[in-house]
Amino acid sequence: MKIHVYVTLKKTVLDPQGQAICRALNGMGHKEIKDVRQGKFFEVELADGVAPAAALEQMKQLAEDVLANEVIEEYRVEIAG
Repeated sequence: MKIHVYVTLKKTVLDPQGQAICRALNGMGHKEIKDVRQGKFFEVELADGVAPAAALEQMKQLAEDVLANEVIEEYRVEIAG
């Protein structure tokens, strides 16, 4: 089973890297792009036999403890389709 973990900056936190990406894209002629927020993506593969509900809870805990800084970031955990 694969789990996807998405980590992004909270909306209240400035994202200078996202702003730089947006400016670069606008400079390349993509004027329709208004804003960019960058983040992190993790794809975690679990061993066979792990129950989906247990896997989600385990990965949420891992995201809180290791993958995300909850002061400035938020996360979302999903079972990959």
